[in-house]
Amino acid sequence: MNPIVYGLGFGLALGFSLTIPPGPMNAFIVARSVRSFREGVTAGLGAMSADLVLGGVVYALHDSFDFASVIRWVYVLGAVVMVYLGVGLLRQRPEDVGRETAGIRTYTNAIGLGLSNPFQIIWWLTVGLAFAYLGGWVLFVGLFGAIAIWIVVFPWAVHLGAAREPRFARAAVAGSAVLIFLFAAYFVLLAL
Repeated sequence: MNPIVYGLGFGLALGFSLTIPPGPMNAFIVARSVRSFREGVTAGLGAMSADLVLGGVVYALHDSFDFASVIRWVYVLGAVVMVYLGVGLLRQRPEDVGRETAGIRTYTNAIGLGLSNPFQIIWWLTVGLAFAYLGGWVLFVGLFGAIAIWIVVFPWAVHLGAAREPRFARAAVAGSAVLIFLFAAYFVLLAL
């Protein structure tokens, strides 16, 4: 098999392993996607930007830093950020659901969530670290190609569902907030 095709395929599989599983970031993307497709993609771009930062840090420091020594604080910080975002989602007025909002706030909230999301951090410290040792630009292209596909297709599907069934929008936002709170509680338990 052609090494470039294999590398792209492997990178795509790694990228989807990071993006598809339910978690706080996908819950945040859902909450923004019911507002507008653009907001969902903006949240996804924030998540992708966080992955670029985390991937760069892991790759740059993989030989010189013991990440295990800080993992407890990663859980605590992640829980705090998730509670903050969950409260923000619940405080959202029903008339705001479906309304366009300023993209920069969504983007920065998504970056903050991504940089403090223990799932993303742990993925980069395990699978991503192995990826750093394997190296290769082809894997990198495949990985971020999968993320790019997900951050467009997923918000589109959610927004389409919200547009067809208006009650879906409020339920999705409330469900996303609850899911974020559950992950925050889980991370607090892991930190203890």
